[in-house]
Amino acid sequence: MRTAIIIVAGFAVLAALVLLPRIAGRPEWSAAGAKIFIALWLAAALVNLWIGVSRAGYTVLEELPIFLLIFALPAGLAAYVWWKSA
Repeated sequence: MRTAIIIVAGFAVLAALVLLPRIAGRPEWSAAGAKIFIALWLAAALVNLWIGVSRAGYTVLEELPIFLLIFALPAGLAAYVWWKSA
């Protein structure tokens, strides 16, 4: 359940970074928002990986598929938005 919540939060942050420039009248900044999101989301997913390993007691190999899922879904959508906006 926690993984799904984190992924939905990622989609929400992506939506904010892509839609707020459009609302502000700067649609060309949407691609920049998607690029920024990918870097920020990588950092957030790595922090989640670290918490799973250091505090929850999972090994890196146990936590790695969750990391990939948490990072890949929102970042993949961000890459698509970036590609379509450019």
